[in-house]
Amino acid sequence: MEVLGIDIGGSGIKGAPVNIETGEMLAERFRIPTPKPAKPKAVANTVAKIAEHFEWQGPIGCGFPAVVQHGITRTAANVHQKWVNFDAATLFGEKTDCPVRVVNDADAAGLAEMTFGAGQGRNKGVVLLVTIGTGLGTSLFTDGALLPNTELGHIEIDCDDAELMASNAARKRDDLSWKKWGKRLNTYLTRLEALVWPDLIILGGGVSKKHENFTPYLKLNAELVIAETFNHAGIIGAALAGRPK
Repeated sequence: MEVLGIDIGGSGIKGAPVNIETGEMLAERFRIPTPKPAKPKAVANTVAKIAEHFEWQGPIGCGFPAVVQHGITRTAANVHQKWVNFDAATLFGEKTDCPVRVVNDADAAGLAEMTFGAGQGRNKGVVLLVTIGTGLGTSLFTDGALLPNTELGHIEIDCDDAELMASNAARKRDDLSWKKWGKRLNTYLTRLEALVWPDLIILGGGVSKKHENFTPYLKLNAELVIAETFNHAGIIGAALAGRPK
């Protein structure tokens, strides 16, 4: 079955049709810069342009940087505050004239990794995906089942939001060496271990491609692996979430 996966981010909105049985992207991804300001109508028009680019007439799944409950975006990270408590699924459906399902973007990445990536076959125990980029996203699975909208990138460490001290953006902002940043990231991951006791931690996000620079400084109890779907995780996972129920 084919589903159009769309990954909505703070800087870009990208999509591609995906074979959700194999995880294969069936065309080169199409990317459009995220509108500024990223208000609902402007973002929805961009989503429609991506659907039009592929001449799409089937189901669509969208990953969105927010807590998402039943198609409604409850928060707004790196997009306009008008998204708070907004019915995103209905708006996207109206703009594309297609059935649309919306999911938290980190959860989309988790679905991709659990189905086609480093978490494939890990259906026993607790698996935690952490996406490291401008912020910190998390996705949590127990015996293969997703617990949606875990906002564990925002736990407090020394009275600060974790992503302000351990994200890749924080590394760049504070001009940290890989060693110093790796130790910060280790502090964050150790705190997560104490909270959810994962058997497996998967590290994703753009910086995971440079994992050899910082993983030597991570000392954890859980098994640690690097995500395998990389920048395509959001699109593939969104497509999986868009599967008609």
